[in-house]
Amino acid sequence: MKDVKKQAPLKAVPAPKVKNGIKVLVIEDEKALVDALVYNLDREGYEVTVAHEGRDGLRKALAIPDIILLDIMLPGINGIEILRELRGNEKTKSIPVIVVSAKSEETDQVVGFSMGADDYVTKPFSVKILLQRIKALQRRSEVPEDESKVELIEHKQVKVDMVRHRAFVLDQELDLTPTEFRLLECLLRSPGRAFSRQHLMDSAIGEGAIVLERTIDVHIKTLRKKLGTMDMIETVRGLGYRFKE
Repeated sequence: MKDVKKQAPLKAVPAPKVKNGIKVLVIEDEKALVDALVYNLDREGYEVTVAHEGRDGLRKALAIPDIILLDIMLPGINGIEILRELRGNEKTKSIPVIVVSAKSEETDQVVGFSMGADDYVTKPFSVKILLQRIKALQRRSEVPEDESKVELIEHKQVKVDMVRHRAFVLDQELDLTPTEFRLLECLLRSPGRAFSRQHLMDSAIGEGAIVLERTIDVHIKTLRKKLGTMDMIETVRGLGYRFKE
């Protein structure tokens, strides 16, 4: 009788997560990175669409994904131009965008944020960290299900509707990115209180996010422009910012 070799126990393979209904558009031309992103996002339950060049990315953005992952150096048109067109289009202006780029200089990040990026991740990066940033941005962008409940934060003709995720100045609605919305909310809740840049980063971008302090300065600059004549954000030298009482 032949000896029967004892088989090694089979390792359990984790099953893919159930689709969560969140649609992610990846605009990236590097195939190996695209494959890795698609695999990991799919495992986390996201529905992924891919565009390998800029114009195709803009076309697919019209389907209104929940989040866009955007490279800067792309064939056709670059990521900065894509950001400009996304933010200038009524249909796509509010889509959260995370820039994923090898351009890691501070000036590159400042330009990205000034064009309307909500977050900026430099290559090479940890997929786990990117997934955390996606989840954090998604939480900031979510609108509560109970829209019958109204929570208004209001100070001197500036209003923030927390339930419907809308902001108004002199009853005119503002076009804010999720990060700008959270910044305005934080400042408006406590007029006169001086907030450090770190506190504002934690409130608007999420605790533990690795971003430059100047990132908040860029977001504040664009927020001030959007507030227009009702800009009441003051710079607190050596600390950060506050909203006038």
